Amino acid sequence: MDYLLHIDTSADKCVVALGCDGILLHSQTSNETRNHASEINISIQKLLAEAGIALADLTAVVVCAGPGSYTGLRIGLSAAKGICYALDKPLVLDNKLQILLMQSIMAHEGSFDEYLAILKAREGEYFVAIKDGNGADLLEPRHILAEELEGLLPNADSKKFIISRDISVDTLPGMFKNSYILSEVEIDIKRWCEIAYGEYKCNKTVNLSTSEPFYLKQVYTHK
Repeated sequence: MDYLLHIDTSADKCVVALGCDGILLHSQTSNETRNHASEINISIQKLLAEAGIALADLTAVVVCAGPGSYTGLRIGLSAAKGICYALDKPLVLDNKLQILLMQSIMAHEGSFDEYLAILKAREGEYFVAIKDGNGADLLEPRHILAEELEGLLPNADSKKFIISRDISVDTLPGMFKNSYILSEVEIDIKRWCEIAYGEYKCNKTVNLSTSEPFYLKQVYTHK
């Protein structure tokens, strides 16, 4: 059996989950927001205790490596790397936009021509990614400005599935033609376990020493 530990610190709450051969066994979500550093190791310990396994029993570690909070992403990846280095386990990095798209394609197979994930980065800035109905990348995850949004789609008449809570028909009417809008932008842990297990079986692991979060944009500093 392959046990994969999943870590997501890209949003306000720390989420950890354990999958076995692509099936979700247990998950833990912290009650506190933006307190990943103090919560993550406790959550992992509780998760493994609930499953009745030890860290050494893990087959691999999977991290949602962004985009998201800079601090949260670094905490999640650091915890994962610590486990992988200590136990000589492989690491899988997933992009949140790609997870959202793949779980939607899996849930609505054959129903739409294009799938878009659009998350707000800063005011007037977005993280976006687009796939076709077969899961092929039409636009790989990237950071864009608001004025670039309406020019994203080559086929305005295509049937689109849009995942976003940050844009509306009022602000971008042209994009919403023939579209279904899903404002729920949370990762489906069950689907993620299935997706990540497939990646692991295809050896889509990363180099521990050089891997880093999917920031997708430069860090802003203030004097």
